[in-house]
Amino acid sequence: MDTSSVNAVLFDLDGVLHIGNSPIPGAIETVDLLRTRGLGCRFVTNTSTLSRYSLHQKILGMGFYVAPEEIISAPEAALKYLEQLGNPLCRFLLADDVKKDFSHFRQSNTAAEYIVVGDIGKAWTYDVMNEVFNCLKNGAKLIAIHKNRFWQTEAGLQMDIGGFITALEYAAGTQAMIIGKPATEFFQIALADLKLPASEVLMIGDDVDSDVGGAQKAGIRGVLVRTGKFREEYLASATVAPDMVIDSVADLPALLGLQD
Repeated sequence: MDTSSVNAVLFDLDGVLHIGNSPIPGAIETVDLLRTRGLGCRFVTNTSTLSRYSLHQKILGMGFYVAPEEIISAPEAALKYLEQLGNPLCRFLLADDVKKDFSHFRQSNTAAEYIVVGDIGKAWTYDVMNEVFNCLKNGAKLIAIHKNRFWQTEAGLQMDIGGFITALEYAAGTQAMIIGKPATEFFQIALADLKLPASEVLMIGDDVDSDVGGAQKAGIRGVLVRTGKFREEYLASATVAPDMVIDSVADLPALLGLQD
């Protein structure tokens, strides 16, 4: 793959630069090297358990130098989308830390016009699902922060919110609006922020569908890393073909021809 035209890199966070609270070996050095060589960096994440402020603090705490405005998160994109609608009546199934960012919206558990779903962990119950189902049957629109199947934690793979979103879609006969990766609009936010065409940007991710497939649909080349949620058998059965597969983000400088 010819990378001579690459002027910026989009990084997924969890599974690519770190797992849990531990940086992936070589990740900090890779980001630092790209910056010293003048490449733009943006950090695009579907993480819906932390506000952008908390996420920024977590990344800084691991040793990465990242400016808050370089983080492009799916919850932040959802926030901006809802603000464009004026003052909609909403229900937020979001982690408490993230929900604070949405506190200025009118809210209702039973009469919402928009239902925004992120990761609420063990708070999922049949009662919650049924309340949302009834709102959807009454005309509410379903907004999913993302629709990932699973993610990598320090304790192993963990089911993500995609299964809950799919269940609600099936039961209510509706289709969720996906805000984060792999939505093309989400990647276009990053391109607009970089002020670069898709041909000059590379996406690095551990999710062949959301990261690589989503980037490719936006015209961005996608590189898959064999860390995080990567599984060889899943790649073998995927309909998405990465532009390149590397062992980890530590191999990115060599791919970009940045090593001395």
